[in-house]
Amino acid sequence: MQSFIEVAPESHFPIQNLPFGVFRAGDGAPHAGIAIGDFVLDLTILEQAGHLGSQRAFAGGFLNAFMALGRAAWKHTREHLQHLLSADTPTLRDDADLRARVFHRQDEVTMLLPARIGDYTDFYSSFHHAHNVGTMLRGADKALMPNWKSLAVAYHGRASSIVVSPAEVRRPRGQIKPPDASAPIFAASRCLDFELETAFFVGPGNKRGEPIPIARAEDHIFGFVLMNDWSARDIQTWEYQPLGPFLAKNFCTSISPWIVTLDALEPFRKELPAQDPAPLSYLKRAADFTYDIQLEARLQTATMREAQAITRTNFRHLYWSAAQQLAHHTVNGCNLQPGDLLASGTISGPTEQSRGCMLELTWRGANPLRLNGGETRKWLEDNDTLTITGWCEGDGYRVGFGEVSGKIAPALES
Repeated sequence: MQSFIEVAPESHFPIQNLPFGVFRAGDGAPHAGIAIGDFVLDLTILEQAGHLGSQRAFAGGFLNAFMALGRAAWKHTREHLQHLLSADTPTLRDDADLRARVFHRQDEVTMLLPARIGDYTDFYSSFHHAHNVGTMLRGADKALMPNWKSLAVAYHGRASSIVVSPAEVRRPRGQIKPPDASAPIFAASRCLDFELETAFFVGPGNKRGEPIPIARAEDHIFGFVLMNDWSARDIQTWEYQPLGPFLAKNFCTSISPWIVTLDALEPFRKELPAQDPAPLSYLKRAADFTYDIQLEARLQTATMREAQAITRTNFRHLYWSAAQQLAHHTVNGCNLQPGDLLASGTISGPTEQSRGCMLELTWRGANPLRLNGGETRKWLEDNDTLTITGWCEGDGYRVGFGEVSGKIAPALES
């Protein structure tokens, strides 16, 4: 499959991908679009021009209406867009006036949040991450809590502080209890961390009181983005008992702007590894799935010319699948809505080089990272830039997510 738009082999956005997003050109209104090579194809104008049928799903500046249409509509639209962008289709290829209206260079537009996010849940689905953190806190023999292999642990996050990449990340202030202090202090976080994650957007929701069966979970997953769940570890240590994450997490969560659909990820689908013990029946699915998505985090300090890769991991290291996360989230009758966001939790692999956050990479600061140029890092410092990227490797092409990036800004003066 080839497009009349030239796409470099290393591009994340060939015709085999076509991820959805929302952008603004100049001072214009937000429009829906897809990424193709170095360009954005304006779906809002294309729909107004009559080339996407009569569904009118791409007006309003968010993708919620399109997400609500369901898997059949998503698949039909994506296949139709692939046809329009094909090297053999003259509709766009030979209409210079229409092309001038609907194509923009990606580096000349501003990317926006792709959906109106009503609710956000962050899971804790990586065995290696949970085991590493538990080992630090309780020792290797008691690393996992008794419930961890029975259910997909999660917390309810703050949707209002989710931002689209790239975005400044302000160092938060809060209560911190230093190890040698008898009482907490109020200060800027000294242990600012990143968390390499993915997240998926919910398509059609469910009525309150009516769970989504795991066998139909795919019909409710619109697509995936990269996520960085910025975390203030010192604030978290003092506040998390007994109810879990709060101010240490909700000051900022960054996502990548392009949503990669399940249809684009289908060639990279893999069988979910066996779980031991076997999950309860509502979490069992014949041939449950995961994806072979390569993930990487890069750090660039203020003195470095180029960013340095500090971890490489893979989506396949998640213990709980996206389908299990969705089924567990709704099994009590919780109603999800189009545009809700469900995150994976930190994705760590089995090696030291595949750990998905500074907490693990430096083992709580005990083993600082040594960076090119001689600098070291226990935690993220002001003016550091942390970038996460991810892609699937095809035969002569990539299906990628782009990047989620953030630069640390100093805490505001109190």
